[in-house]
Amino acid sequence: MKYEIIPPKGLVGLDFRELWRYRDLLYIFIWRDIKVRYKQTAVGVAWAIFQPVLTMIIFSVLFGRLAKLPSDGAPYPIFVFTGLLLWNYFSASLINSSESLISNEAIVKKVYFPRILLPGSTIITPAVDFAISFVVLLALMLYYNFVPSALGLLIVPVLLLIAMISSLGLGLFLSSLNVKYRDVRHIMPFFLQISMYVTPVIYPVTIIPQKFQWIAYLNPMSGVITLARSLLLGSVQVEWILLPISFGVAILLLLFGLVYFRKTERFFADIM
Repeated sequence: MKYEIIPPKGLVGLDFRELWRYRDLLYIFIWRDIKVRYKQTAVGVAWAIFQPVLTMIIFSVLFGRLAKLPSDGAPYPIFVFTGLLLWNYFSASLINSSESLISNEAIVKKVYFPRILLPGSTIITPAVDFAISFVVLLALMLYYNFVPSALGLLIVPVLLLIAMISSLGLGLFLSSLNVKYRDVRHIMPFFLQISMYVTPVIYPVTIIPQKFQWIAYLNPMSGVITLARSLLLGSVQVEWILLPISFGVAILLLLFGLVYFRKTERFFADIM
């Protein structure tokens, strides 16, 4: 029996029926990443708590007490922890997805499967850390006598979805670029470090002059973090327009990443 693999056509070239047939492989990739993430570590999943908490303490001292950055009326520790919660998910997903093809080089070169499953699976694993850290955020809010609204809790999964779409779109582009140019792995830490300070993680977007705030919102994570703070902490008025703006930019990033990924996918095994 003869099989012929024909690349699917269309704008992004995705064959959803094929992706559905390989869904079990996607589950395997996700479960594998979850199992090995904290394998042979002394404290295991507690790293999901230690890292954001220690970062929150350092930022609270440096930027909250010494630099006295504003926090829209909310205590600075929970203000910055809310930003770190979403930013840490985004940055971890982006790093994992950009390395997904290179770290699975042996599989890519020997076995056929939809390559998009590799970067796609990597955005799920950091969601486990997000869920654990979110419980810590709720505990901090109770400590500071902040009670999250029901609406805020309901919107959090939507904001996480926007962060997922954004990281997947950029991850598809960077992972395919990383196959040909290994400089990507060296650029990523610097890029994410700069991006964190451009994104309102340690400061509110309100310190930016209003006529320039639209530039900040071209970064979907700016809108996501701002909405999370206003909905959960209730310190400023909710700007609902940020939700469609962030979602729209995230979709554009996803389409861009898909087009570039599908355009270069056929050459992955040869270049590696």
